[in-house]
Amino acid sequence: MSHSIPITRVSQSRLTEALRENSEFGATFSDHMLVVDWESGCWKQPQIVPFGPISFSPALTPFHYGQAIFEGFKAHRTAGGGVALFRPRENFTRLNRSATRLAMPEIPELLFLEGVAELVRLDRDWVPHREGGSLYVRPTYLGVGDTLLVRPANRFRLIVMTSPVGPYFAQPIRLLAEERFVRAFPGGTGDSKAAGNYAGGLLAARLAQEKGFHNVLWLDGVERRFVEESGVMNVFFVLEGKAITPPLTGTILPGVTRDSALTLLREMGISAEERQISIDELLSAHTAGKLTEAFGAGTAAIVAPIACIRYRDRDLQFSPVSDSSVAARLRFRLVAIQTGREPDTHSWLLPV
Repeated sequence: MSHSIPITRVSQSRLTEALRENSEFGATFSDHMLVVDWESGCWKQPQIVPFGPISFSPALTPFHYGQAIFEGFKAHRTAGGGVALFRPRENFTRLNRSATRLAMPEIPELLFLEGVAELVRLDRDWVPHREGGSLYVRPTYLGVGDTLLVRPANRFRLIVMTSPVGPYFAQPIRLLAEERFVRAFPGGTGDSKAAGNYAGGLLAARLAQEKGFHNVLWLDGVERRFVEESGVMNVFFVLEGKAITPPLTGTILPGVTRDSALTLLREMGISAEERQISIDELLSAHTAGKLTEAFGAGTAAIVAPIACIRYRDRDLQFSPVSDSSVAARLRFRLVAIQTGREPDTHSWLLPV
C-alpha cells in the first residue's frame, strides 16, 4: 500500500534546525499530513498532502456533538542511524477501541500503519537529533457529517500530522488532587481517547495551574476517594518498594507507556501491582515513610517524576529523583529501547 499512496509534496520545506530542535511541545508541525476519508461504507484512497488548513461545514458533527477521537505516539532516531516508531500497533488498537465507543467505523490496520510509516519516512528530517527529542505522531479521527440531527456522522476523516517535540515536562511535576470536578465515571468514555474527555478537564487544569501546579490528579467519579490518573498520563506510586498503579476498570485510559512500564518494571525485578489506591492510603503511607516515589507515565511525558501532590491542606512532598530511583531507572531503560540503545526484545519498534 505504501507505494500506492499519492503524495503531494510541499514546494519548499519549512524545516530549520531551530524549528526541529527547539520548538515548544506541539507548536510546530512537519511539512505533510496523511488524510483518508470514509464514506458510503468504505475507506477511500489515502493521500499525503502539505500540512495546512482544512475547510469544514459549520454543521460538522464534532463541532456540535463531539464525535472525535485521537491518538499520540512517537518516532525516535535510533542508535544505528535509523528512525523507528514506538508501539504504533498498540496505539492503532486503542484508536479502534475508541472508535467503536463513539460509533465510528474501525480503521484497517494496514491502511493506518503503512500510511503513518510513509508519512514519517517522507518527513524523517523533522525527527529531532537532540537528547530527549522525538517526532510526535498525532492521528485525529472525526465525523465529517453536516447535519444537526443527533446521530453518528455518515462520513468520517482520519488525519495524521506530526510535530517535532522535546520533553513535555522540564522538571518534576506538582499535582493537585481534584475533588470538585471528575474526569470519568462508570459507563462513560473514560477509557477512550475521546476529544471531549480532554475538554472537560481543561478548567480543572487551568485552576490548578493558577495555584502553581502543573496539572490535576483525578480521583474516581463515584466516591472521590480512589486515585485514577493525571491530566496527560497514568500514575505510579512506589510503596514499600512495590510499584502500584490504578487498575483499568473502564474509567482510566489504558496507556501504552503504562503497559510498557509494567513490563519493564517486572523485568527489572521490581514488583508491579495494579490495584485501587485511595488518597487516604497515600496520605497514611507518606506519613509512615512507606511511600517513597510517585511518577507519571505517558507518551508525551515518558516517565515524569512527581515532586508534590496536594490534597486539601496537605502536601505530599517527594525527595529529588536520584539515578537509583525507580522512576529514573525505568525512564533510562524505556528510552534506551525507544532509541535502539538496548535490544528490542518485545518487538515494540517499527522501523521506517
